[in-house]
Amino acid sequence: MKSDRVFVLILITILFFNTCSTDKKNNDKGMTNTQSEEEKYRPSFHFTPQKNWMNDPNGMFFLNGQFHLYFQYHPESSVWGPMHWGHATSKDLIRWEEHPIALFPDDLGTIFSGSAVVDHLNTTGFGSLENPPIVAMYTNHDAKAEQKGSELFQTQSIAYSLDQGFTWTKFENNPVIQNPGIRDFRDPKVFWMESDKKWIMTLAAGQETQFYASTNLKEWTFLSAFGKGIGNHDGVWECPDLFPLKVKGTDTTKWVHLVSINPGGPNGGSATQYFVGDFDGFTFTVDPKFKKDLQKEHLFWTDFGKDNYAGVTFSNWKSIEGNPLFLGWMSNWQYANKVPTHSWRSAMTLARTLELIKTESSFRLQSSLPIDWNPFVSKKKQIADTKIEQEQTILSTNTIDLSSARIRVDIKNVDPNKYTFTLSNQVGDSLLFGYDHKKQEFFIDRSLSGKVDFSSDFSNKLSIAPRFSNQKTLSLEVILDKTSIELFFDLGETVMTEIFFPNQPFETLSLSSEAQTKAVFSAELWELNPLKEEVK
Repeated sequence: MKSDRVFVLILITILFFNTCSTDKKNNDKGMTNTQSEEEKYRPSFHFTPQKNWMNDPNGMFFLNGQFHLYFQYHPESSVWGPMHWGHATSKDLIRWEEHPIALFPDDLGTIFSGSAVVDHLNTTGFGSLENPPIVAMYTNHDAKAEQKGSELFQTQSIAYSLDQGFTWTKFENNPVIQNPGIRDFRDPKVFWMESDKKWIMTLAAGQETQFYASTNLKEWTFLSAFGKGIGNHDGVWECPDLFPLKVKGTDTTKWVHLVSINPGGPNGGSATQYFVGDFDGFTFTVDPKFKKDLQKEHLFWTDFGKDNYAGVTFSNWKSIEGNPLFLGWMSNWQYANKVPTHSWRSAMTLARTLELIKTESSFRLQSSLPIDWNPFVSKKKQIADTKIEQEQTILSTNTIDLSSARIRVDIKNVDPNKYTFTLSNQVGDSLLFGYDHKKQEFFIDRSLSGKVDFSSDFSNKLSIAPRFSNQKTLSLEVILDKTSIELFFDLGETVMTEIFFPNQPFETLSLSSEAQTKAVFSAELWELNPLKEEVK
């Protein structure tokens, strides 16, 4: 027993001096542990706040060449707390500039999620036709009323900006919509319906959504409700969106209704489901074919990964084809408050263009990246058709830095096999992702990806997603940014986004098959450096 105690004392002494030595090395470099984590974990081209807590994207719009992103923000802590609207802008959806806080709490409560629109016709009278106001609609959350047991603690208010979204004035007659007695009554998303010459608002109300109409954004009329008996109801419905979308390759227009839910996601925790149907200016009705597919199995999610939540579309922006731009919060409520960063928490996903494609039975959303990557490429590599061995290295960091990279891979002659990509480093961390053709499903495994013990929900099981295509060639686009992976399979028919925290940057990417295969792969790889000086 005495010898055991001596051994323990020796071990403690060794650990103490090792810790001191490590801290000394960091101090010698002028780097604290927090600074080291900043260097390892802060993304290069996904938006993160300079400090403190962030969650849902809010009030996104495009005007005069700038994308405006507002977001749920707690300026005094790196965990969730009294909500404000933070603000950032970008011209290219890659480099973001953070601005002062846009909206602060007031007597009606803190500032929960909402949206912003450009009032081009000056229907509010807040501006003019020459200088149309930007109008934000948001939820006030009265925490004091909630603590007293009231069910009426969430109401809807508006504010306006006459300098393109940088400073805001709150409407003197807020709230513009009182709470009718619904505990979760929040997250207004507004758009102008040109055919009816009115504003339409979609609002989350418990486990359904509600639609309202207005001619001036100040006075609202209830239209209808949606959601009873359809879709996923394992959690509270949040952050809805509604927009028309032409079916790709046709002249048919359908309406897409996004609804985030927490919990209830396909791989646990929070995620965003969608519905496809028709909206007549009063009621949203799910397309019968879509409804039939939905009733078989709920596979209609904007992203099957664990880390894309509360996403909505930008106002005042559409692609040449008329498709909207979507952006989400890159985390999950299961562990968002616990991830191993300290001075800041959370990032946003990359912005994605949404398209609607016709399937054999109904419809499905497809995601793609509208970003011009060329200005940010510092190195690139191509790999011609190569037979897939049972394990082979595609590249290492002496070729392409995997911390910030874009990778496109095609696997031809896919057979009943499991194809696994592995990101790894010298300290034993590994992130696995790929496709199991026997199960017709994609997967991500981050159980050994580095720091994982901060939450049992982070890595306790494989994340999986179905494959909808039956093509013999599998296409894959991979976006890596220090602590995140965004996977676009089959041109974005299936998307998976997840975060991870390696102890050291990943250095090697390899590909393996479960057994001998006739499949071959080709690849293009780009090292990305959004901060290089020549990018203007």
